[in-house]
Amino acid sequence: MRTMNYSPDNPNDSAVNAHVPWSRSWYEVQKKILGETACRQLGLYVIPSDLLLTIVIPFFNEERTLEAVINKVTAIPIQKEILLIDDGSTDGSSEIAKDLARRFANDPHNQIRIHAHKSNFGKGAALRTGFAVATGDIIIVQDADLEYDPDEYPRLIQPIVEEKADVVYGSRFLGDRAHRVLYFWHYVGNRFLTTLSNVFNNLNLTDMETCYKVFRREVVEDIGPKLKSLRFGIEPEMTARVARR
Repeated sequence: MRTMNYSPDNPNDSAVNAHVPWSRSWYEVQKKILGETACRQLGLYVIPSDLLLTIVIPFFNEERTLEAVINKVTAIPIQKEILLIDDGSTDGSSEIAKDLARRFANDPHNQIRIHAHKSNFGKGAALRTGFAVATGDIIIVQDADLEYDPDEYPRLIQPIVEEKADVVYGSRFLGDRAHRVLYFWHYVGNRFLTTLSNVFNNLNLTDMETCYKVFRREVVEDIGPKLKSLRFGIEPEMTARVARR
């Protein structure tokens, strides 16, 4: 098990913190080497040490990938509340989740909590459960498979940390990094649904169906109790409710 012990902005431990990504000491080193303009262009910034990031991870029969995903999530050097929402799994996923919670029980930077549904109600129901108990300053949705990389968290939360946005959507169709190749008809279907959503919500999103949706806590507190969808209809519903705000 990998655990982290760090205090990102502790002035008495600057030598150690200089190696902790996203801490103030680390950022000052990067700025000294690269310059402030280069840091801004590279997306390097300071994540406050008191920020709590909630990751809502709904899962159903994901025993092949669940542990790998959690290992990647816990390795990100940000204070995290990890909510594992077991949507009625019938394979070994539930036991894996319990084992992970035990392994990280004494890790102050990775609080893992499990909430289980008695039956499989759908992704929408799982997200609604997670949103209802989330306590972090920023809430992010993470799928339990390996399609989406938690290393993207600092880039995803940056606009919210810097108070430039209340909601951030990831996109599989933008960016300067390698991305997963999609099946053609999946791509066409996604584009159609995204365009339809944009028409009704007066937005210009590029990937409405993306897993990575990031919210300031106040947004989740507002839209969470209003959500009705139990299954994948939760994606356009969340988008519509955010647009109405």
